[in-house]
Amino acid sequence: MSSRRVVITGVGVVAPGAVGTKAFWEMITAGRSATRLITAFDASAFRSRIAAEVDFDPVRQGLSAREIRRLDRAAQFALVAARESLGDSGLETDGLVPAWVGVSVGSAVGCTVRLEEEYVVLSDAGQDWLVDDGYAVPHLYDYYVPSSLAAEVAWEANAQGPVTVVSAGCTSGLDSLGHACELIREGRADVMLAGGTDAPISPITVACFDAIKATSPRNDDAEHALRPFDRTRNGFVLGEGAAMLVLEELDHARSRGARIYAEITGFASRSNAYHMTGLRPDGAELAAAITAALDESRLNPQDIDYVNAHGTATKQNDRHETAAIKTSLGDHAYRTPVSSIKSMVGHSLGAIGSIEIAACALAIDQGVVPPTANLNEPDPELDLDYVPLVARDRDLSAVLSVGSGFGGFQSAMVLTHPEKGEA
Repeated sequence: MSSRRVVITGVGVVAPGAVGTKAFWEMITAGRSATRLITAFDASAFRSRIAAEVDFDPVRQGLSAREIRRLDRAAQFALVAARESLGDSGLETDGLVPAWVGVSVGSAVGCTVRLEEEYVVLSDAGQDWLVDDGYAVPHLYDYYVPSSLAAEVAWEANAQGPVTVVSAGCTSGLDSLGHACELIREGRADVMLAGGTDAPISPITVACFDAIKATSPRNDDAEHALRPFDRTRNGFVLGEGAAMLVLEELDHARSRGARIYAEITGFASRSNAYHMTGLRPDGAELAAAITAALDESRLNPQDIDYVNAHGTATKQNDRHETAAIKTSLGDHAYRTPVSSIKSMVGHSLGAIGSIEIAACALAIDQGVVPPTANLNEPDPELDLDYVPLVARDRDLSAVLSVGSGFGGFQSAMVLTHPEKGEA
């Protein structure tokens, strides 16, 4: 096994209710929810008309007129988050060897917003089967090919090493970070700019989740609609956003005196090979991923101080996840705080795993466990400590974050305090 270790030295976040890492952390530790009625388009015809939208002004965020015209919303999020994380890390990209810098971006639905907008124009709102490509914008190909997301970030960072997009549904944001870690451990890169981005709040995406009734129809109380682990939960709330992290080989980070938020010590992914949207109630595959991530970290279950849950607020996910945590952590599960930040920022599909890892890194750095908002009526079937409503001060040496995605994807990542590995 490689002795190369991977640490987080920069964090950039674009999230509903908070653009920028500082604002994001203040919001989630205060337990404020950013879910609301959809404003991006007229959602009156839909069953679920709520989402967690990012109040995003691309001009204010420093994007040029050309970038705004050329880039899909998801790409804009990724670029802004990447710039913040690079600035936060203190890395001078001009001083790096480009071939040893890479990019790994996770996305579930790619450039959905611009693709749908262009289809509406080209097909005359769906009336024409054969379309005239003369009406297409010159950037349509970039919207169609998800690799454009990673390319934009790579150009920003002058990264000429491994550059890729990871698309594995709702675990994409976790899996992209896992892939980046492996590249550093294998010695293929010293620095990786990694994370996830998605901007799925569009009619086509809302319609898809409406069809399977996965999203909450609590339109009359949008702010409190997403209720993970609550007895009254009735589905998730769609979100959007991005998080990009600077990952470095430990000695590389030390040599320049970088601030280290946390070390990524373990990652594992499994598939349940069971159902496109369904989950086995025992959570066996997610439990297996957790155990494998702990083994890679050389940690015991009792070493975990906090679990950042997938916590979508669907009936089956919360049961499945609770079972997986119990199976993998044993009796220690009952002594471990578990919370879901989706209760505040919604479910941004391929981006959320990276946003949650950003929250985990900040939790370790600040010694605070974010709460689960809107958890007012505990479900008697779910009997772990889900940190309802109010954040907790707690020294965190090791944190576990988990994700579960359509198609049967199950992923787990372990972060540890930067000083833990020095003992």
